[in-house]
Amino acid sequence: MVHPENSEEYKGLIVNKGIEQPSSVNPYLKRTKKRHLSVGDYVEGIIKGDVTTLSRAVTLVESVRTEHQVIAQEVIEKCLPYAGNSVRIGISGVPGAGKSTSIDVFGLHVLQQGGKLAVLAIDPSSERSKGSILGDKTRMEKLSVHPDSFIRPSPSAGSLGGVARKTRETIVLCEAAGFDKIFVETVGVGQSETAVHSMVDFFLLIQLAGTGDELQGIKRGIMEMADGIVINKADGNNIDKAKLAASQFRNALHLFPAPESGWTPQVLTYSGFYNTGVKEIWDMVYQYIDFVKANGYFDFRRNEQSKYWMYETINEHLRDSFYHNPMIEKMLGEREQQVLDRNLTSFVAAKKLLDAYFEALKK
Repeated sequence: MVHPENSEEYKGLIVNKGIEQPSSVNPYLKRTKKRHLSVGDYVEGIIKGDVTTLSRAVTLVESVRTEHQVIAQEVIEKCLPYAGNSVRIGISGVPGAGKSTSIDVFGLHVLQQGGKLAVLAIDPSSERSKGSILGDKTRMEKLSVHPDSFIRPSPSAGSLGGVARKTRETIVLCEAAGFDKIFVETVGVGQSETAVHSMVDFFLLIQLAGTGDELQGIKRGIMEMADGIVINKADGNNIDKAKLAASQFRNALHLFPAPESGWTPQVLTYSGFYNTGVKEIWDMVYQYIDFVKANGYFDFRRNEQSKYWMYETINEHLRDSFYHNPMIEKMLGEREQQVLDRNLTSFVAAKKLLDAYFEALKK
């Protein structure tokens, strides 16, 4: 590098000596490079219940890099024999229903009975920046410092299907690490409920009272998926409204077909803030688990979920293969313009693209 101050024309220039670098704030701190872990190291650490190794493995699962995915899939495969021994609970509700606060209360309640709890929260990402606040931990104050809990927020990053698949894979790793209770919190908007319903044993829907027409802001599909509905903030002046909302939901549930499980969904009220009615909710959850294990629906549902995710993964890979095909990438813009110019219908354009793709695969 040429320094102009050393040039002849600047020989009268005086360059002051720079200040000395301050010493380290912590003189005992050693900057160590992260040790590269092999597949065996990951599996061994996870089975021992090492949370640091588990976190690193989940990061691999969430990574979009091909080399990370190869290692992650191998780790998941080796952890499978140790998985499947947990109760998986999906928790959903409209934004502001108090999901994170409720999970904090619910989590402490189930941990009092013993065991370990993992909370996997799908965090909504900004559509503009794709950034995510990942603030669930801040709202789970007590649970986030509990020695037997593991909280992992995952940004949805606009691709819910991908996050849902990665969440299911993370469940396998958490179960192998000895977590016998898994909470999966959804974004609370869009089709996230369907994805979460397809990976849990019990689907809990959190609602609020006193927000106008109690049934207006909720889709029928979500109501049909719920194994239990709970009305939060049933405290103070809101108790009567919560009871009224509960009766409205009970009446609405009678209009739906009976669930495959044979279970009749219950509607309860509670207060996450005052920690009242929480025991009754978990008595209901455990009652449901005992009920479906007795009639064989528990294993049937898990088998159906495994099949569902096999087909979902096939669909995802086929979609990626199609859109990342160099020939299709060139043709897409052209066919799109033909549709906009009304020279082709959407269906004919799609068929031409698919025909070209399948023809290229034959070569």
